[in-house]
Amino acid sequence: MLDNRIKSKFVMKKYLLFLLSLLFILSGCIKQPLEISGDLPRGFVYVDQIIPDIKIDLRYYGNDNFIGKRVDGYIEPKCILTARAAYALKKVQGELRPFGLSLKIYDAYRPQQAVDHFVRWSEDTTDKKMKNTYYPNINKNDLIKEEFIASESSHSRGSAVDLTIVSLYNENKELNMGSGFDYFGKKSFIDYKDLDNNQRANRLLLNSLMKKHGFVPYSKEWWHFKLRKEPFPKTYFNFPVK
Repeated sequence: MLDNRIKSKFVMKKYLLFLLSLLFILSGCIKQPLEISGDLPRGFVYVDQIIPDIKIDLRYYGNDNFIGKRVDGYIEPKCILTARAAYALKKVQGELRPFGLSLKIYDAYRPQQAVDHFVRWSEDTTDKKMKNTYYPNINKNDLIKEEFIASESSHSRGSAVDLTIVSLYNENKELNMGSGFDYFGKKSFIDYKDLDNNQRANRLLLNSLMKKHGFVPYSKEWWHFKLRKEPFPKTYFNFPVK
């Protein structure tokens, strides 16, 4: 009788261990809900911890953007991406560094609350203080229709980034790309023809390196790229940037 009880407990223990192992294996396939690990959700990193010499100028943390003030969700000037995207960017930076060049990031992970802020702003036709700089030739209420602003952004999935190329030793010396960051108009389109040879070469350099290391460009924004094999293709995160 005692032997049967011992044998039964042994079998039960093996069964529980099997279930725990199975759950551990399956957990790698589950994307929601994500547990917070430290300051960030699992799978996310601070980009400057992966690429210490990268330049960061988060425009939505300050006032130098198309809204003209800090955007909802940007609590601190921290540049965040999925680890997979950050390590892909590290390869791009590695190709630029020997030539005294560096990537400069304008925006990376963007919480859904920031995207919602963009949409609310676009619907407020009374606020046009940044029009001359960022959208001089487009009516503000057409920005969504023209696909410059959307209710969902690949940035909120954590593997999209807005960037340019600058001097490694002076981040204010940006390569001339023919238009500024977040200029809403045809000058920002990848296939825009009215560029000089220098501007065309600079865009080609950025585009070629990003595509080489797994990123996909956006046709209307020379600065925007998303990782081709993003780890969270259907998840829009809303944790703040801090």
